Amino acid sequence: MTPPTRSRATGRVTLADVAQAAGVSPITVSRALRGERAVAPELVARVQSAVQKLGYVPDPAARALASRHSTHVAVLIPLLTNALFVDLLEAVQFHLRRAGYQTLIGITHYDPSEEEQLLREQLVHRPAGLIVTGLDRNDSTRALIAQSGVPCVHVMEMSDAAGVYSVGLSQADAGAALTRHLLERGRRRIAFAGAQLDPRVMQRLDGWRRELQAAGLYDARLEWLNPSPSSLALGGRMFEQIVAHKPAVDAIFFCNDDLAQGALLAAARHRIAVPKRIAIAGFNDLTGSDLTLPTLTTVRTPRAAIGAAAAAMLLKLMRGEGVHPGCIDVGFELVVREST
Repeated sequence: MTPPTRSRATGRVTLADVAQAAGVSPITVSRALRGERAVAPELVARVQSAVQKLGYVPDPAARALASRHSTHVAVLIPLLTNALFVDLLEAVQFHLRRAGYQTLIGITHYDPSEEEQLLREQLVHRPAGLIVTGLDRNDSTRALIAQSGVPCVHVMEMSDAAGVYSVGLSQADAGAALTRHLLERGRRRIAFAGAQLDPRVMQRLDGWRRELQAAGLYDARLEWLNPSPSSLALGGRMFEQIVAHKPAVDAIFFCNDDLAQGALLAAARHRIAVPKRIAIAGFNDLTGSDLTLPTLTTVRTPRAAIGAAAAAMLLKLMRGEGVHPGCIDVGFELVVREST
């Protein structure tokens, strides 16, 4: 067997190197690696042996250029430090990988300009599809998506606009449902504590406002909004501020579970009884919310279901199949525990 000559430009083993080592044509190697049945089993075995011996790794960019078909999907999410998006991403990757696609992950940090730059970088690689978080973005990014011609699915929020595909839940309805629960428990001075202040947090705030206005109990002074990232430490500080400045507050709706978990820790430190003195509720049912003392009332959002449905929708779009409906509501679940 003649030793292969690697690409002088990159030092990488090429398709031609594999063909030379296996004693077949490059087109046979390509067909064998794609799993085409027309290639004889004996030739497939020779190709696979050469691939393993040489350590050949296919170049997805070159393959996309040659076939005009990409095998990767760009996924843009705000953070990887939030379990919310990890759950969604794992489901997306699982279902896309089973269909032969790879995911390229971009982290936007809730920054519209960073999202735009990431999208420009991803589109250079000609992705087969896009998954983006939410519906709120700058005009340039929205135009990039529309003009790229790349199928795109929006997650975590819903839209009934023509040509916009989305999988999510009504954040406002979920916020309203949690607020109604607190009202039904006899709470009348219900504060809303929000951090990060991304569009989904603000939609939960809208649901809280809606219910309190309907009950004649809305007070703008009970809105505690902080643009800092959500965390246990921030939740503890916000709890202390609310209790110190608003002694009449008898319940706090935290926009995320990590804030609420931090509030429960602060309440324990200050020996403030939950829920007897003040009720505490969170959102998203993150890990540990069923283990706190007391256990945390929250809204369970089905992140894995959103990821699975988004992947299924995108696969249909990439195959040119019709998608009906274009908007999927996965719903939410109010999980009542001891903290309210």
